[in-house]
Amino acid sequence: MKTSESTIGIVGAGIGGLVAAIALRRAGHDVVVFEQAKQFARVGADINLTPNAVRALDGLGVGEAARVTAARPSHRISRTYDTGEETSRLEMADSAEERYGAPQLTIHRADLLAALADMFPVERVALGKRAEKIAADEAGVTLSFTDGTSARVGVLLGADGIHSCVRTAMFGAESPRFTGIVAYRAVVPAERVAGVPNLGAFTKWWGPNPQSQIVTFPLNRGKDIFIFATTPQDTWHLESWTAPGSVDELREQYVAYHPEARALLDACDTVLKTALYERDPMPAWAEGRMALLGDAAHPMLPFMAQGAGMAIEDAVVLSRHLEGVSMSDAAEALKSYEKARIERASQVQLGSRGNNWLREGGNADWVYGYDAWSVPLGEPTAATA
Repeated sequence: MKTSESTIGIVGAGIGGLVAAIALRRAGHDVVVFEQAKQFARVGADINLTPNAVRALDGLGVGEAARVTAARPSHRISRTYDTGEETSRLEMADSAEERYGAPQLTIHRADLLAALADMFPVERVALGKRAEKIAADEAGVTLSFTDGTSARVGVLLGADGIHSCVRTAMFGAESPRFTGIVAYRAVVPAERVAGVPNLGAFTKWWGPNPQSQIVTFPLNRGKDIFIFATTPQDTWHLESWTAPGSVDELREQYVAYHPEARALLDACDTVLKTALYERDPMPAWAEGRMALLGDAAHPMLPFMAQGAGMAIEDAVVLSRHLEGVSMSDAAEALKSYEKARIERASQVQLGSRGNNWLREGGNADWVYGYDAWSVPLGEPTAATA
């Protein structure tokens, strides 16, 4: 694939990487995406796109395609794990669209990736490219891949997740930390649990400790219900999108939960299981002609449901900082992007770790009301939890 020192290279064809690729191409840049997978496959979890993320996607023209298979949760509800008491209820759907300019959407990650891939030229995605060496100089960045090929670009963006090779090239090797938490994921047909209330809402059952919870929300326009449950566990360290778990173990972990929560678990036939890892907030995301976005910069625990949203915000704000910028001025623009985003993303990262947001009411505006298309360039966004 042809590249040059006028090309922006992106490592990682996940959500953040593809949003950045679309936005940067729209801003007039030549972009190529390097993805280590040999083909796109339908793997991954179902994700929650809150209004801040959906509004950013709408600005790219992707939101309409995402809505085709997505559900629109009616509310965001917090409930106490054993008594079932509601401690918080926010109206979403039309109310969120009126308040924030976009609704909440819940969608399978693969459906969102397909919608994004349709917006970017397939010939500018290089599959099967696992970077093993990255070397930067004042004029650009050279990538060497495990297949023996190499590429030269003017700017390199790391959108390659928590185990980012771009991050390692920029700041040195560092391993993510196991949190001592595992997550279970399952999908059940809505008709199988028709007697359970609030199936059309995003509902979070807050457990007896910050690591224990059950989250449910509708998928596939309400035809299915996604279940995401976390619990402390030290014996399982595998981080995987596809590793099977035990349905019996899942149910055993939540025997103290309310009957309505357990009814959803009882409906599960199969479940996937993964260990959760994290890193601390970084003091910098950009260095020279390289910068990070998404989980490569700020991997988050899922407790605020903002991992995808922060990556999408990063990508849009980054594209705005690079619009009309020559490669010779890119380093300054990347630092300006860092300044604009690092405070907000770090606050969400730490808030996700603490897992207390909207437990007993509160104002969601500082998260949901953020508009990546209009925030001032180069200025940090003041956030008020």
